Amino acid sequence: MEQQIKELEERVADEEVSAGQSEELKKKMTGEIEELKKDVEDLESSLQKAEQEKQTKDNQIKTLQGEMAQQDEVIAKLNKDKKAMEEQNKRTQEALQAEEDKVNHLNKLKQKLESTLDEVSLIYFLSSLPIHKHFHANPVLSTHRHVTLFLFNLQMEENLSREQKIRGDVEKTKRKLEGDLKATQETVDDLERVKRDLEEQLKRKEAEINGLSGKFEDEQSIVAQLQRKIKELQTRIQELEEDLEAERAARSKSEKARQQVESELEEMADRLEEQGGATAQQVDLNKKREAELMKLKRDLEDARLQNEQQIAAMRKKQSDSVNELSDQLDQSNKARGRAEKERNDLKGELDDLHGQIDQLTKIKMNAEKTIKALEAQLSEMSAKLDDSNRHIADLSSGKSRSTQEVSDMMRQLEEAESQVSQLGKLKQQFTTQLEEARRNLEDESRVSCK
Repeated sequence: MEQQIKELEERVADEEVSAGQSEELKKKMTGEIEELKKDVEDLESSLQKAEQEKQTKDNQIKTLQGEMAQQDEVIAKLNKDKKAMEEQNKRTQEALQAEEDKVNHLNKLKQKLESTLDEVSLIYFLSSLPIHKHFHANPVLSTHRHVTLFLFNLQMEENLSREQKIRGDVEKTKRKLEGDLKATQETVDDLERVKRDLEEQLKRKEAEINGLSGKFEDEQSIVAQLQRKIKELQTRIQELEEDLEAERAARSKSEKARQQVESELEEMADRLEEQGGATAQQVDLNKKREAELMKLKRDLEDARLQNEQQIAAMRKKQSDSVNELSDQLDQSNKARGRAEKERNDLKGELDDLHGQIDQLTKIKMNAEKTIKALEAQLSEMSAKLDDSNRHIADLSSGKSRSTQEVSDMMRQLEEAESQVSQLGKLKQQFTTQLEEARRNLEDESRVSCK
């Protein structure tokens, strides 16, 4: 009997040791749970910080998108100005072509006037010849000469009037071309200013994109750290679950041992009752040991229930934390994907802006080339206009000289009436020449009237 009681005491001691180990394991798990709580709080703080940075980045992206929209409007306006400038250049080319046609017409008139002057010189030469006094008695010849001179003066005045009108048109066109050149130069200056503004905006946006790239890399590093931390937590939770399973197995074994001890105690109590010769001291000792065993049983049961509740709560909290971290990680990955897509879109828009700036540069170069061509054409037209003015001045001077010469011729004709007798031999030849000159003048008059 004493041997059995001793064995029971040893078993009770083993149970106490197991209970102490369970308590130590409970404290250890409680400490690890606190550490896990702290880690979860740190992760939540990191995720919150990442979310704030994501919000800031979204605001920056919205701002960049607004600036991109403004730049699109500016580019549309520039394209419109480009189209207007092309139309203006087209009109300028047409005006230049018209002016060239006028200059060609002036050259034709010049040639015609030179031909007329040659004819007048011929007439003047003929009139300077000695005239027979019989000419005074021939009124038909005198009237024909007066008509010829009158027609010549009339044609000269008409040509001069036409020349002056053309010169006025050329001056007006010249002023218009100068205004168009000035407007084109102002447009080129505006394009240059817009190009500089776009280049500065591109530099700022590239700096912002570089900053966003650095933030993206930092966020990716944070996400990688969170993923590693979650894997570590999952591994730790798995280890804790294994420890819990071992704890349950130990408790089950302890429960079986307790039940066996209780069974043996009941058997011993039955044996003691059957023997009836047990001493009161042994009975009291047995009762005391039985009470201690009952108390130990209740303590073990309470500790088991409490540990199971704590373990269940801990597992639930850890499961919730893991799920929450997984959700936050998914959201962070989605946000990172959206941010990456927006970043690629911004890069595409920047590439488009670079292309548009290149196009504006080409437009500017073409405009400068057109301006140089227009300036060259304007200089050429100015030179031609100066030549025309000099030619008109020469014609005016020639007209004055011709008028004076005609007056002299009239006076010489009046004086030459006394010398008609000297033209007897030349009468037929001179009459024929005058008739031919008259026919030519009439033909030219009819052509001019048409």
